[in-house]
Amino acid sequence: MASPVEISIPNASISNTSKPYTLYNITLRLPLRSFTVQKRYSDFTTLHTTLTNQAGAPPPAILPGKSWFTKTTSSPEFTEERRKGLETYLQTLNQTEDQRWRNTSAWRSFLNLPSNSSSKSSLASGLHSAIAGSGSGAPITDPVVWLDQYRELKSQLHDARLHVTKRDQATTAQSQHEAGAQAKKCLVRAGTTMAALEQGLKNLGTDAWGSARLGQGELLRRKDLIGSAKREKEGLESLLSAMITKSHVDKTVAAAQEKQQLVGSASGNGKASGRVLGRETDRTRALGNQGVLQLQKQMMEEQDEDVMVLAKAVARQKELGVAIHEELLVQNEMLGMLDEDVTRVQGKIDIAKKRISKIS
Repeated sequence: MASPVEISIPNASISNTSKPYTLYNITLRLPLRSFTVQKRYSDFTTLHTTLTNQAGAPPPAILPGKSWFTKTTSSPEFTEERRKGLETYLQTLNQTEDQRWRNTSAWRSFLNLPSNSSSKSSLASGLHSAIAGSGSGAPITDPVVWLDQYRELKSQLHDARLHVTKRDQATTAQSQHEAGAQAKKCLVRAGTTMAALEQGLKNLGTDAWGSARLGQGELLRRKDLIGSAKREKEGLESLLSAMITKSHVDKTVAAAQEKQQLVGSASGNGKASGRVLGRETDRTRALGNQGVLQLQKQMMEEQDEDVMVLAKAVARQKELGVAIHEELLVQNEMLGMLDEDVTRVQGKIDIAKKRISKIS
């Protein structure tokens, strides 16, 4: 079965080092995203040797040979020829029916792929194991798995918010308890996932093959994502704690009112004027104990209706905030793409300047 990853080498570039060398820009398109890794020709030769050792047989593709007389840094024609050969080499390995070379750690490390991206089913199971195993202390070091697990974190926070809302709307103590327990469970899972993301972000981008780390801007963007998720989690925990406290207070007040009513009934039918309830008002002066209790319940129901109206207004504001946040994420991604384009164009300009200086 062919790999779901699409691989191509659209171009090559020259490194900005004291001793320049050629970097081949490998573009990978996964089901969820696309990214680019840069490799030297020596990395390809090391990959070929390692694949042969790990798979027990040489790959079914021919690696372009090394030239002892021509350098890619000084010959664009030779660079283009080698680029096509390396692209054919990777595509042949990627499309062959025999998966033993793609299942090696050397192949995945070379292309910076998740440890189980060789098939769709293994990708899903690998993501599940990464999420489920985050509490064991193993950090997330793959950028793709990091983004997938961040989406899982957002899903857990969304589920927690739904359970908190369900608890607020529940009418029985049993349903309130069940919804609150589910919300706590989702928040605990979100906390575990968030800790794994924070730990993984410290080592994100490290590669035994020497490939470039994530850019500083991308790392800062991902830190902002974690910070936003952490604030959302803390807000949900505070809201759930306030709801639980309110329930305990309501139960205490209801028990006190019931006790007062029983004590009042046992003491006989006293006059309303003998009641010690603080300063009387025009609405309570003519009422007995039962009437005052009924009036208090009515006032509490009115207050609850006001709170519900306020909650709906807050929910609308929250929806607007989420929409603005999503738009900002899209804009950040567009800015990141623009930054990559500017970097690529700047590299081409530098190469053009070097050629002009040679001509002049």
